[in-house]
Amino acid sequence: MELTWYGHSTFGVELGDTSLLIDPFFDNPKTDTDPGALDPDYVLLTHGHADHVGDVDAYEGATLVATPEVVAYCQDEFGDFDAVGGMGMNLGGTVECGDAYVTMHRSDHTNGMETGYEASGGMPAGFVISDTKPTQVADEDSVSFYHAGDTSLMTSMRDVIGPFLEPDVAALPIGDHFTMGPMQAAVAVDWLDVDAAIPIHYDTFPPIEQDPEAFAKEVRATGSDADVVALDGDESFDVTENLMD
Repeated sequence: MELTWYGHSTFGVELGDTSLLIDPFFDNPKTDTDPGALDPDYVLLTHGHADHVGDVDAYEGATLVATPEVVAYCQDEFGDFDAVGGMGMNLGGTVECGDAYVTMHRSDHTNGMETGYEASGGMPAGFVISDTKPTQVADEDSVSFYHAGDTSLMTSMRDVIGPFLEPDVAALPIGDHFTMGPMQAAVAVDWLDVDAAIPIHYDTFPPIEQDPEAFAKEVRATGSDADVVALDGDESFDVTENLMD
């Protein structure tokens, strides 16, 4: 599994022969990537805010993975997209996306769409992406990545996502103001019991400017031995190579 951070909350995930793109928003200072240069099989959307769906119109050939409400919004606003399962998915579900299994979990945030009329995308989400379907029997050879979406700290990280979905790597917002800041994100790292944490959703706009080293210090203060991997924009991290040897 290879992860590429394109700034803000935008991630590319390569797993086997399947490519996934999460929250495409390339109008951020961390990336030089042209959205049209990517050709994902699946586009995963955590919620409908503009800084998470801003470039979804570049991927009409991809299958959308999102709540039915967000899928319908994108189909109305941006193009004639197919949706996974024909209708999207919802919280708690796991869907097979090529070589990947995608499990949707809640995040604690808002999800109104900026359309000029009242529209809700339902509950915001995060995703756990793995190469095997989650079961209660732990599989030490499986690899999984948790993209938390825009969220505050929530006990389901400690009670459900960590012990049952067992992510190896978590991408967590640290920007504060609109999401968790470094301190609460560090507690999330400890609760999730991941091997590595990637800070996201920071330094895009003035209200969310952060030093990722402050996040690393907070992680160490929890007693967690997780590695904090502060990627540069357009930089990749090979989970299998770095964590699964």
